[in-house]
Amino acid sequence: MLKLPKPGRMIRRVHAGQHMLAWGTLAPEAPTSIRVTSPDFAEGGAIPAIHAGEGVGDNISPALEWSGVPGGTRQLLLMIEDPDVPLLRPVVHLIARLDPSRTGVARGELNEEAENTGIVLHPGSFNRYGYAGPRPIEAHGPHRYVFELFALSKSLPLPATAGRSEVTNATYGLILARGRTWATFERP
Repeated sequence: MLKLPKPGRMIRRVHAGQHMLAWGTLAPEAPTSIRVTSPDFAEGGAIPAIHAGEGVGDNISPALEWSGVPGGTRQLLLMIEDPDVPLLRPVVHLIARLDPSRTGVARGELNEEAENTGIVLHPGSFNRYGYAGPRPIEAHGPHRYVFELFALSKSLPLPATAGRSEVTNATYGLILARGRTWATFERP
């Protein structure tokens, strides 16, 4: 019996690319003074299965912490993107606007919007609200998941239904500083 390779192996070299991330397209000249970390994974390390997407893991958003948000920040924008998908653009795993007084999010806090949390969730790829954990194509190799935080000089007057292009377009000229961390996930 002929054993065919997994589809992921056949397209292993196809990627959206890091140059398509919000990090490089929104305000590449903005200072990188914000430090973003997670107690749930080491930067550049593997994301634990508890944070992987439905059907692969428990789809629980990791805890994040940040510091270095500049004075004058009126809102924070957090995005999680996968630049290694075999598509034209990265897959967006999260878009969230946050109150500028926040210095992080607890584990699971980005899974669904709750009242009075200072978090507004927007639809990411596939029109999904809230955190959508890693679930790359089998055998496509390791995917990077980039957690990008932007400090904005104004609150974005957008409805929660606004998607990536509406949210990112509204940020032009408003980004005071940015920071990021990243980790990987792979399905053999």
